[in-house]
Amino acid sequence: MAEMRTGMVDTIAAMQDYALYRDLSWEGSFEDYLNIVRQQPQVTRNAYQRAYDMIIRYGTEEYTDNKKKLIRYNFFKDELNGGKDAIYGLDIPLMRLVHVLRAAAEGYGPEKRVILLHGPVGSSKSTIARLLKKGVEHYSTTPDGALYTYDWVNLEGVGMAGSEGAQFKCPMHEEPLRLIPVAWRERAIRELGLSNERFQVRVEGELNPACRFIFARLMERYGGDWGKVMQHIRVKRLVLSEKDRIGIGTFQPKDEKNQDSTELTGDINYRKIAEYGSDSDPRAFNFDGEFNIANRGIVEFIEVLKLDVAFLYDLLGASQEHKIKPKKFAQTDIDELIIGHTNEAEYKKLLGNEFMEALRDRTIKIDIPYITKVSEEIRIYEKDFNREKIRGKHIAPHTLEVAAMWATLTRLEDPKKHNLSVVQKMKLYDGKVLPGYTQDTVKELRKEAPREGMNGISPRYVQDKISNALVNDIGEGTINPFMVLSELEKGLRHHSLLTNEDDRKRYGECIGMVKREYEEIVKNEVQRAISADEDAIQKLAANYIDSIKAFTLKEKVKDRFTREDVEPDERLMRSIEEKIEIPENRKDDFRREIMNYIGALAVDGKKFEWHTNDRLRRALELKLFEDQKDAIKLQTLVSSVIDKETQEKIDIIKTRLMKYFGYNEVSARDVLDYVASIYARGDTK
Repeated sequence: MAEMRTGMVDTIAAMQDYALYRDLSWEGSFEDYLNIVRQQPQVTRNAYQRAYDMIIRYGTEEYTDNKKKLIRYNFFKDELNGGKDAIYGLDIPLMRLVHVLRAAAEGYGPEKRVILLHGPVGSSKSTIARLLKKGVEHYSTTPDGALYTYDWVNLEGVGMAGSEGAQFKCPMHEEPLRLIPVAWRERAIRELGLSNERFQVRVEGELNPACRFIFARLMERYGGDWGKVMQHIRVKRLVLSEKDRIGIGTFQPKDEKNQDSTELTGDINYRKIAEYGSDSDPRAFNFDGEFNIANRGIVEFIEVLKLDVAFLYDLLGASQEHKIKPKKFAQTDIDELIIGHTNEAEYKKLLGNEFMEALRDRTIKIDIPYITKVSEEIRIYEKDFNREKIRGKHIAPHTLEVAAMWATLTRLEDPKKHNLSVVQKMKLYDGKVLPGYTQDTVKELRKEAPREGMNGISPRYVQDKISNALVNDIGEGTINPFMVLSELEKGLRHHSLLTNEDDRKRYGECIGMVKREYEEIVKNEVQRAISADEDAIQKLAANYIDSIKAFTLKEKVKDRFTREDVEPDERLMRSIEEKIEIPENRKDDFRREIMNYIGALAVDGKKFEWHTNDRLRRALELKLFEDQKDAIKLQTLVSSVIDKETQEKIDIIKTRLMKYFGYNEVSARDVLDYVASIYARGDTK
């Protein structure tokens, strides 16, 4: 048994990366560190430079959206954690954020500001902050992101050791080059050749009060011999960690009675006063406020505008001057990225409060709106509701899509011009092509609604309602769009954030719009399943192409049976074209369009396939459906008596729905019943 246990322990032990552990545990003298800086001067980067480099390290993708060149930063895909905190549909706000970080890294001014993420609840503000914190934490463990700090050692020999031993850790994890006095620091960096063409070493700020105290006493003891003082320095690799409160801090407002500004800047350690004899001895001070521990990294302020005024004073100095004021000590230099987030209601209070002007002047606001693209909204729900996570339940096709459509519609403003419905606007935003509208139309629509996405329904609400539908037992192990829409609609009556009855009414109307859209989607799918006879549709396509080719070239075609030359089959051509509403006076243009499309493929050495042209595919499928639907008699589905021949045909359609469209037995039956009910009431358009 003991041998077995040892074997299992050894198996686990073999998983450890010893080389990485050794790298992260590196220690050396100050001389060793100077050699590292000479070889890799980027180890001295400040917090903003580090954060920006960390984002860029993951690479970028350029793409064009409505004639506008955009950059997608791969860092925000969160591939490191399997996409758990991936951000979707917010490339423009994220571009603004990265531009701010770049300007701050270059020292152009934003490094003296608080970055304020502003937007409605559930718009990913916290997720962005969490991603940045996790990112710099991981970056500090990589060779590219290495950074260093120092400890004081051998203090017992100089009479400065306390009860905790002869070693004193730098409480704020400072850059070791701060140990070089400011008066000769720049000259030392220049003469030692620590900078290179790629990176200029600039280290600003003084030592923290505790290290400054020890430094001064040692200088006094050694008669000002700085070299001997450095013998008491041990440089070590610094790994940032939110859990260990090293380089990453998070501050959340609490009850005013139980909170004071020492939570940001540290407090006196009364137990050590007896040891060091004074509450003014910095060694008797805990530098453990959020600003202290976040030095060299990031501090996040949750709901920053709910902070008491006393906290805001600390925040102003920390952002503008990069200094904080611990109790009983001089101002202390910090190096950290300060990021806060707030919702719409709190920001409006800030705008109306004249006492907050100083804070407004020291913030860079970045709006983080809700997503207004259905396809991107779907991706949010697919993270939580997919086959891997949802076991034993089938999510019918389009269930997440209709939820995303509804959420998106609640966030869109009604178009003021262009004679568009809000549903058409939603489709245009999502990249769909509508006749008569161009990319310029989309640009105009976005310009006329600059605050679009700052109101509407949160993804969290939708996720909650999908969860409700999943735990209900009415769907035979399957949830479908109607179950989710029902949950969404019921929840509106008691939605805690909905106080405006007009909004409640409008969101209810959006449910009806989505139901009509879903009806069109499933009718189309059933039609395609009915007309999915590959041989039949290929023959129909071949006959149509032969006819329009002859028509365009003013030639005749051979009759399939008599083999005689006859005129192109105008009736066949029009029966197909009418299915996609090509009018009589536009038929010539459409036929030439198809022939030009075939010609362009031929030039590229590609063979024409009937399904490659979307409009033609839809026309052919509708024509075949029209020819076959009477034989299937979908209306009979709503009857309790179905003959054997019809049942066999229905089973074929059901199988096609399952094979080609992702339905299971239950959801395929449900969707056929629903479409059959539409035909039974005569709504067949």
